[in-house]
Amino acid sequence: MRTSRERDEPQRPGKGRADDRSEGFGERLLGVLLDRAHEMPPQLIAPLIAEEVSRIGGREVSVLLQDYAQALLVPLPGRRLHVGEPQVIGDSPAGTAFLRADPVEVRQPDGVRLYLPLLDGSDEVGVMALTLDTVDDDDRRLLRRLAGLVADMLVTKHAYTDRFFQARRREPMSVAAEMQWSLLPPLTMSLPQIQVAGAVEPAYNIAGDSFDYALNDNILHAAVIDAMGHGLDAATMATVAVGAYRHARRAGITLSEEYAYMDEAIAEQFGPDHFVTAQMMDLDVTTGRLEWVNAGHPMPLLIRDRRVIGQLEAPTTLPVGFGGDHPPIREHQLQRGDRVLCYTDGVIEERDGNGELFGEERLIDCVNRLEQREESVRAEVLWLSRTLKEERGGRTSDDATLFLIKWRGGADDHLAVLE
Repeated sequence: MRTSRERDEPQRPGKGRADDRSEGFGERLLGVLLDRAHEMPPQLIAPLIAEEVSRIGGREVSVLLQDYAQALLVPLPGRRLHVGEPQVIGDSPAGTAFLRADPVEVRQPDGVRLYLPLLDGSDEVGVMALTLDTVDDDDRRLLRRLAGLVADMLVTKHAYTDRFFQARRREPMSVAAEMQWSLLPPLTMSLPQIQVAGAVEPAYNIAGDSFDYALNDNILHAAVIDAMGHGLDAATMATVAVGAYRHARRAGITLSEEYAYMDEAIAEQFGPDHFVTAQMMDLDVTTGRLEWVNAGHPMPLLIRDRRVIGQLEAPTTLPVGFGGDHPPIREHQLQRGDRVLCYTDGVIEERDGNGELFGEERLIDCVNRLEQREESVRAEVLWLSRTLKEERGGRTSDDATLFLIKWRGGADDHLAVLE
């Protein structure tokens, strides 16, 4: 391993020569990887990563990607990569690193095995694992930055190849599900003021459920939709609904006008006998002021101090596609730490092994147990999705989607200042 002095980064003005542009070891390592990656074919990304890790003495490099069921971290095959068994999310060192978005170190007889979360922004792509003889703070800093660069490369190259998709797919996937997965935004976003996370079931056969969000300046826009029916018909309708929502949202119109635009798009495309239930929200992340409209959708749950304190009730209009009146916009002031849980009716309308309707009360009971866990929203949503499925006896005969928003408050201006 190289010494700290050998890995020192270029000094900034005020801490040395103002015109010093020399390249330190860390900059060279990351720079070579970045320079070579631009025109690197997707299949050569894996050996390139292994080669660069070997420069700091790393070996047995694995890149583990989250599978579509969000249950396993599966190894990406590739020359020079170590391909082992899939790792269970939440029940393995790799799974712990993934859920906490923090590195995990495991001492071994031949060194230290490190598991580094691969973060695309704040969305967890997977985990990079490698072994070093020893590890110090300089290694940790460099590897953390290397993992960030690797995540960006994987996301970029994902658009050019099917190989990453095939690695993540652990069982046959319906055409409708492939359409829905291509439509979804990143499953997680975590920022100083706001966190969001979503989960969809059944992962390999999802059809009519979807969610979408965007953070434009200080406003988080979010929507959860549930298209009637199953299979391709439902997936096509959901695609049109989300597309219409995005188009309307980007036009800068009100929530009520967004509903009208989506309603017209669904009615014109599918006729009067098709519909989509929807929940659309705008949240000011600086003040916590929440606005929403409801189009025949289950009411969101408001969670405060680790307990569900009620529903976010609002007058409802007809589902999208039925030509309902413009819905009234409801407002609510969130408190710091509040969570808003949106869900589709498949979560509560499933019947258990005894034939009884699952129901909202059992959902609330599961949420209250969730709030004792003190984990990230990504971990919370995954735990809740799995627990609800277990409580339903493993059944998911209809799409069941969760979308969780946590308002953290505070300012983020400090992030624009380089220290």
